[in-house]
Amino acid sequence: MKIVYEYSHLGGSEILKVRYPKYDQEIYEVIKHVKAHRTKISKEKTKQGKQLYSPIDMNNHFQQEFQDRGYRELRDTYTIQIPDSEVAIAGAYKQVDFVKEKVLVEVQFGKYAFMFYDMAKFQYFFNENKADVGVEIVPCHSLHKGMSSGVSYGEQLVYDIERLKRHFPAVPVKVILIDAD
Repeated sequence: MKIVYEYSHLGGSEILKVRYPKYDQEIYEVIKHVKAHRTKISKEKTKQGKQLYSPIDMNNHFQQEFQDRGYRELRDTYTIQIPDSEVAIAGAYKQVDFVKEKVLVEVQFGKYAFMFYDMAKFQYFFNENKADVGVEIVPCHSLHKGMSSGVSYGEQLVYDIERLKRHFPAVPVKVILIDAD
């Protein structure tokens, strides 16, 4: 795959370049090694029979490439309790797909809400002192058009982060928009 755009929020790119240059380079290598193939045959009315890029296939390739480089999952498990309630919900968790030291990486080929939820997870782990920077790898608009409907695109995420200014997320993030080669 190829990178078509990068966005640095609160110095996310700069933190990677200065404090984690090896991981920054590894992330570029992973993206370069993942190949997007049109392996999904659409059953949607508007795209019936068309060959589309498969998010599952691309996610599997990303997972293998990151794991080969020593990235692992980060998960915090806890019990949810809210004020003035007897209810306790055990086994809840926050999870990020790939982490090395304090660099968190998420690859998101889902709906827009999941892209934004990734920002909340980066914020959570940053607040817990388990992260210095988050990296969000997302499809660009062009790649999104070759996928199932419902998959979002990075331009929307960057647009919204820009409008929120420094308020959310209040954690350094690098957003990388990718496309098929």
